[in-house]
Amino acid sequence: MKATDQPPRWATRFLQWYCHPRLLEDLEGDLFEYFERNVKNKGLRRARIIYVIDVIKFLRLYTIRKIEFFNLFIHWIMIGSYLKTSRRSLVRNKLFSLINIIGLAVSMSVGLLVIAVITDLNSYDDFHQEGDRIYRVITTFRNADQPPMELASTSVKAGQKIRETVAGAEQVTIFRNGFSGDARVGNSTFPLEAIWADNAFLKVFTFPLVKGNAATALEEPYSLVLSEKTARKMFGEADPIGKPVMFDTTSYVVRGVVKDLPKLSHIRFEMLVSFATIEAQQAEKTNFYDWDNVWSNYVYVLMPAHPALAPVQSELAKISKRESAAYKDKSVSISLKPMNGAVLGGKLSNNVGPAISPVVTWVLSGLAFVIILSACFNYTNLSVARSLRRSREVGIRKIIGARKSHVLGQFMAESVIIAMLALLFSFGLFLFLKKEFLALDPNISDLVSLDLSFKTILYFIALACFVGVAAGFLPALFFSRINALLVMKDVSNLTLFRRVGMRKALIVIQYTLSLFFIAATLVGYNQYKGLLRFDLGFETENIVNIRMQGNKPDIMAKQFAEIPAVKEVSRSLMITSLGSYHGSTLKYGLDSNNVWLNLIDEHYMPLHDHKLLAGTNFKLKPEKGKESEVIVNEQVLKRFNIAKRNPENALGKVVTVDGQALTIIGVIRDFHYGTLEAKIEPVIFRYSANEPSGYLNVKIASGDLPGTMEMLETAWRKVDKVHPIQAKFYNDQIESAYSQFSVMVKIIGFIAFLAICIASLGLFGMVVFTTETKLKEISIRKVLGASEGGLVYLLCEGFLILLIVSALIAIPATYFFFDKIVLENFPYHQPINMLELLAGVLVVMLLAFLMIGSQTVKAARNNPAKVLKSE
Repeated sequence: MKATDQPPRWATRFLQWYCHPRLLEDLEGDLFEYFERNVKNKGLRRARIIYVIDVIKFLRLYTIRKIEFFNLFIHWIMIGSYLKTSRRSLVRNKLFSLINIIGLAVSMSVGLLVIAVITDLNSYDDFHQEGDRIYRVITTFRNADQPPMELASTSVKAGQKIRETVAGAEQVTIFRNGFSGDARVGNSTFPLEAIWADNAFLKVFTFPLVKGNAATALEEPYSLVLSEKTARKMFGEADPIGKPVMFDTTSYVVRGVVKDLPKLSHIRFEMLVSFATIEAQQAEKTNFYDWDNVWSNYVYVLMPAHPALAPVQSELAKISKRESAAYKDKSVSISLKPMNGAVLGGKLSNNVGPAISPVVTWVLSGLAFVIILSACFNYTNLSVARSLRRSREVGIRKIIGARKSHVLGQFMAESVIIAMLALLFSFGLFLFLKKEFLALDPNISDLVSLDLSFKTILYFIALACFVGVAAGFLPALFFSRINALLVMKDVSNLTLFRRVGMRKALIVIQYTLSLFFIAATLVGYNQYKGLLRFDLGFETENIVNIRMQGNKPDIMAKQFAEIPAVKEVSRSLMITSLGSYHGSTLKYGLDSNNVWLNLIDEHYMPLHDHKLLAGTNFKLKPEKGKESEVIVNEQVLKRFNIAKRNPENALGKVVTVDGQALTIIGVIRDFHYGTLEAKIEPVIFRYSANEPSGYLNVKIASGDLPGTMEMLETAWRKVDKVHPIQAKFYNDQIESAYSQFSVMVKIIGFIAFLAICIASLGLFGMVVFTTETKLKEISIRKVLGASEGGLVYLLCEGFLILLIVSALIAIPATYFFFDKIVLENFPYHQPINMLELLAGVLVVMLLAFLMIGSQTVKAARNNPAKVLKSE
């Protein structure tokens, strides 16, 4: 018979399930013989049918296996016994139980926090009814001699082409960010930010309207849809539908009110403006519908359930190739990605809402895992160390009939109970950590809320069960394999681990991780402080940057100049060295490339103390449309090889910036335009017109900085009574620009603190147990003349050697990790100081010596007569 000529497998399994074990072998053999005979005589198909019928026919009272009520009853009794034994063990060993519960609770609180963060991140946009069918259009922008850019934004034309040519798209919505202005309703003014959205927006996304018609609300130009919060702010409890709203001289009409957005939505807005509005306003601008205008528009597509994406992606590739053919030095291609990955979507630029790299979640999960692992090591170490005390208990259980599975179940139940008790304490710690974590950085509180849900609580319980099983598995396995007769005869014959000192290895791993985290915290903190102290190439001390928010800079500058503490005021398009960039295209001869730009006035360079290597500052304000001068840094001369990189000879050279011929009048010393994560690049200064955008830079000289800030706010309100002043000290802005490093140092520092606390708890438990088990040995040595110092050294020696081994592993590993991996990406990092690496070792050694010394001294001072009187 062929290997494929077999009876139905499910029928055979059904027979094995119901048939009594005493009859199964004979009955199964007979049925198989009949099956083989039927295959030869009647064919495979009929043989299988007959086999199934025979299996069902033999389902009779005498063939059915008896339900083992007794064994089931015993099983439930054993579970009760496990719980009772576990409770007694916890009460009998209060110190070790407390160490385990505290260690697991502290570590699990970090795990709970990470679970809450990841749950929130994965819950973004879950409220959309068709969320699993919504896809984003992603753009890959390739420019000559530059790496490709992955953008979450795309062109308006891309949305139109998909709507026209992609057959599988049920709905296509196009929206655009960047709408902002002051809304006037009657005599009241409200600063608002919004997005332009087309009429399909409310069909693709589940943003339900509480007032108005979703099908037509965004159809006409100059139509608005307000959020409930915005509607209440502007109109109170009155019905806003049909009411006019003025922006400058343009009148808009409210057509709908949308329900307030959930916190976990990556698309956020106070108001929607019909896309037909911007289409009407941009009608005269020819580049609005260009294929390469990909910086501010977003396209989302509603696909059918279980779509065939390969043909759609192929069609998008054809569209991209056809449209990019019009460009010589660049290409723009589009593709689809699920909306569900918008927040954890990797490295995409121009995200419409909050976004975070998946690497961050993996790092947080890894840190939590390390801390939980350390607490599990404690449990394993202490449980196995106490094996001599509990081995007779296990031996007696086995002699009276307990199987390996019973012993395994008992100790696993004990560890899970401890984990559940730890969960109660860890939840309280989680509530504390939650507040501190959200307060670390405003971006964190904007990204997640960490509110509890039924799903989150289930994850918490699952974590406790996992930790209980992970912590108790090795001890349970160890106890289940104990030889009962050998233990009952002589407990000293019990071998804990053969050949490998597992307990010592666990202690070394614990302290290696602790020392690594401490050293990483110190190195990271030194690097962070180095970033803040670094010479940026210009002055930032006592400079306040004030955002204009649509006000005329000249009028504001005049108000601020009247304050006695204000020394000087300048104007700029942007604030450098914070990570923001504004680019231009510079051409010299036949060479053309991108450079970074800032628009400034004649006061900017003296106020910031930029050093001129050659030439002069801007002197006269150019007439509108007659700008002719530019100031460049050294990198511009190097990149374009202007005047053989000589600053003096570069003066008077003409360069073309964005199509306009400008003469170099000055060369300044290189400075950091972006953050210190990037190298210094070519930068140019152009003269700033009196535009209602950008910033005023105010240099103050005052001993009363809070009082001066109040005077600046008073001066602001004389001109602008609608917008609150947005004024920040330059140094504070630089600190905020590197806030992610500050947050990371705080998190790693906190993890280091927890790691050393958990490791120290475990070491303390091991020391207490060791001194208790060696108490008689210590007494005998003392009777024979040993000194207290010698006894302390005898007991400390083994633990201190383990700590030294941990230090020898952790210090080189930390140095290599930072020097070859982390700091390789920072061209201006600080050198690693050996003190940073050794400080953690000294602290840990001191803590360990105090713990070990205190217990050994206590044991050494015991009266030998009292200890040995029972011998």
